Amino acid sequence: MSDNTDRLFFQRRSFLGYLASSPLLCAAMLESAPVRLFARDNRALLQADREMLIKSPEEALNLFDFERIASHSIPTSHYGYLTTGVDDDLTKNINHAAYADYYMRPRRLVDVRKIDMGVRLFGNNYASPVFLSPLASQKAFNPEGELATARAAGKMHFPMLLSTVTSTGIEEVNAAYGEPVIYQLYPTPKWRITQNILRRVEAAGCEVLVLTVDVPISNRETLARLIRQDDRDCQTCHQGIDEDLKRKPMLRNTGLGGMADMNFMFIDWDYVKRLKDETSMKLVLKGIVTAEDARLCLEHGVDGLIVSNHGGRAEESGRATIDSLAEIMPIIGDRIPVLIDGGVRRGTDVFKALALGASAVGIGRPYIWGTGRIRTAGC
Repeated sequence: MSDNTDRLFFQRRSFLGYLASSPLLCAAMLESAPVRLFARDNRALLQADREMLIKSPEEALNLFDFERIASHSIPTSHYGYLTTGVDDDLTKNINHAAYADYYMRPRRLVDVRKIDMGVRLFGNNYASPVFLSPLASQKAFNPEGELATARAAGKMHFPMLLSTVTSTGIEEVNAAYGEPVIYQLYPTPKWRITQNILRRVEAAGCEVLVLTVDVPISNRETLARLIRQDDRDCQTCHQGIDEDLKRKPMLRNTGLGGMADMNFMFIDWDYVKRLKDETSMKLVLKGIVTAEDARLCLEHGVDGLIVSNHGGRAEESGRATIDSLAEIMPIIGDRIPVLIDGGVRRGTDVFKALALGASAVGIGRPYIWGTGRIRTAGC
């Protein structure tokens, strides 16, 4: 690690060690505000926030106001799916906390009356460097699902990525967005399934394909706990994971047999080459978090990469994506676009990621917080 990275790591560890040994922590935990800070994703403790819930979007002071209301309005198990990380949720939480390790150097006397937030990505112009990361099964949170998201993103002309396990087909989403979105692909060991998906995405006019390379199957304890607290009968909605997957619009009639066909264990750089040879779409790899793999991205001719750990849902490395970005940018420079997601919650987070060299910065959970509906969602 660099001297600066060593210093930041030591400072963070020292601070956490001080908190853990401090008697002030125990006293602070008795107060409602610190309890909410340390256990924001615990649905039971969030009940104490009910008196603080906003009544309209205009009342929100920040994104966490939407998180509070989402914890009450989204069905319990569905909220568990949205909010869960892996094991102790360490990586999920550190994704956001790590932004505090990076400070800004404000400059003065600069005329900022005219600001252009536009960005050009993969040959297309967008109004903002903030993009919507792919998030599965959005009808679990809102009856309109991805269509509501696409309409909002299209109206603001923000980049939008659509998940393979979307609850709405690519054609409808594109129509709602107003042009083809960026499509995210989960790899499958059955090449015929991949080919069927590619042909459909290409026919829909999509120009950019994002291959997710981090494993989405992990030990999601927060999800398991909240499923146990859900008192609804979900049998009419869920028929088992294999049947649920087969009826997803982008997987239906592709030859998918179930979860076994979504196994990531086989994927390697040969798969990346095969995918590049199969499609004319630009290929972006999502899930790159090290300098070594970033260098391999260049060697294999990918068109871009997304620094991502699946929002802390696919690994428990304990390492934030902003730290990975700082490691990767000296390798990539300006040769291909580098995007990032994971833990972005404030405008200052976006600024810091852009200042470190990111081409665009993604959000996932926050836009679902804003669309959640009480007890009306299906899957």
